[in-house]
Amino acid sequence: TENKKNIPLAVDIAKEIKKRIFEELGLVASAGISYNKFLAKIASDYRKPNGLCTIHPAIALDFIAKLPIESFWGVGKVTAAKMHELGIHTGAELRECPLPFLIRHFGKMGMVYHNFAQGIDNRPVEPEWIRKSVGCEHTYEEDLTNLPDALLAIDALLPRLMSRIERAGFQGGRTITLKVKFQDFTIRNRSYTTPADLTRDDEIGMHLYRLMRELDWENKSIRLLGISLSVPYRKNTSGQQLQIPFPDFHEYPF
Repeated sequence: TENKKNIPLAVDIAKEIKKRIFEELGLVASAGISYNKFLAKIASDYRKPNGLCTIHPAIALDFIAKLPIESFWGVGKVTAAKMHELGIHTGAELRECPLPFLIRHFGKMGMVYHNFAQGIDNRPVEPEWIRKSVGCEHTYEEDLTNLPDALLAIDALLPRLMSRIERAGFQGGRTITLKVKFQDFTIRNRSYTTPADLTRDDEIGMHLYRLMRELDWENKSIRLLGISLSVPYRKNTSGQQLQIPFPDFHEYPF
């Protein structure tokens, strides 16, 4: 975002934001400063709940090397377990993996993990957040074993979804998504995008029923159902990285 106050150092901007949050809301906040989103997010988590951490470019690669793989954005429990099986436990071990190896095991995210390990993240900062989806889900005490029960479960979820859409003032939703988790914990997602906004529960329900009927789940039972309405994906072409000077890194050791 634009540096409207012309504050020379990023760390001073972070201090000012923390100060204003406390004065206006009475809440403490942690802040992270670095040269990209990946590192700034890690820095903000580093000294919660009321910390201030700077990861200077001069020490970034050493910092990443010591990180547990679970600290990397996009690495959840399942991915972390898979990485452990491949002998990847830290940023240093991730950095040693060739890019083709990571893509073979993690698909498109392999490129992301490869870049993160090198301290590279070119995602733009989006200062104005717009809600892109609303959803709800439910885990069943007894698995759903047939289509009629699954359709009734969708009927029970629909009022919750519509209530959340109303409370959020959500508009522009054209993509309806059905999430199904089976008893073996495998997950399938099915989506359908309409040419016009979906606003009525009967319209949304009709598409969910069709997605459920088209889902092949023979010899499986359903443990969880989720439904959501979202804005169709549009590539973000706006946003430019802002270069804010850092102090000498020894002034703000992490």
